[in-house]
Amino acid sequence: MTLPRSDLVNYGKHLYLSASLLLISLAVTAQKDDVIRIQPCSDSLIMHEVDSLKNFYSKNGFSLLKEATISMQSQFELPVIVPLNEGSWYQFIFIGDYTSQLYEVRMYDWDEKMVVYQKKQWGDVDGNIISYSYIPKFSEYHMMKPVQVNKHKKNLCGCVMLFVKKGPR
Repeated sequence: MTLPRSDLVNYGKHLYLSASLLLISLAVTAQKDDVIRIQPCSDSLIMHEVDSLKNFYSKNGFSLLKEATISMQSQFELPVIVPLNEGSWYQFIFIGDYTSQLYEVRMYDWDEKMVVYQKKQWGDVDGNIISYSYIPKFSEYHMMKPVQVNKHKKNLCGCVMLFVKKGPR
């Protein structure tokens, strides 16, 4: 039995449409698997350092605004976006896994201009801790990008803290 030409054309269109929808749904499913999900982590050495730094900065007139202990992957930056107020004195801290070989933090202003860059290596005094002060010239969002490199571990723990100075500088 042969189908009329018009039925074959319609059948072909429906087949093409079905195949296209299937490919699109597969592509969307594949993209969902590539999403980096923020997950908390726990490392007793990092938590000990966090507690010590909280105590130190609170005694020196700073209050903790944000703290996040998060799972990281070696060699991948972790963007952290924070709103900062003009003229306020901030203290940023990144604590990485003590076995990593390299630690870096870059901070960018709203115009994507790098305003801070710090790098430490394993063996430096407090090598797994990067800490810096920053007083923004404008009230705007800033992005901090910590990264750590570890040749032996892919999944790492890291902590980011943001303090602000209370009262007059």
